[in-house]
Amino acid sequence: QVHLVESGGGLVQAGGSLRLSCAASGSVGILSAMAWYRQAPGTQRELVARATIGGVTNYGDSVKGRFTISRDNAKNTVYLQIDSLKPEDTAVYYCYVEVGLFSKTPYWGQGTQVTVSS
Repeated sequence: QVHLVESGGGLVQAGGSLRLSCAASGSVGILSAMAWYRQAPGTQRELVARATIGGVTNYGDSVKGRFTISRDNAKNTVYLQIDSLKPEDTAVYYCYVEVGLFSKTPYWGQGTQVTVSS
């Protein structure tokens, strides 16, 4: 079992920045992918950013150029640097990991609230 602990959410004014962190613990093994998703009220959960163990990253269209995902593999931690925040970025942000290289087991964090005021 893998446990994910997210931190860094909060209330920020439009144009501001936040840095989210997610640390994985337990039977971590190989974290083949680490990612962030978000879900605003009344909407589906959407991919924000994803980083593979091989260093490949990809981003949702709405956040390209403003969000940056990074990993510290020694700490089993993934970060999301969020700049130029907009009110429409308001959502619960969820950490997501895949454990294993061939047979991948997904895990979700509990979520951290990000609220952007205009």
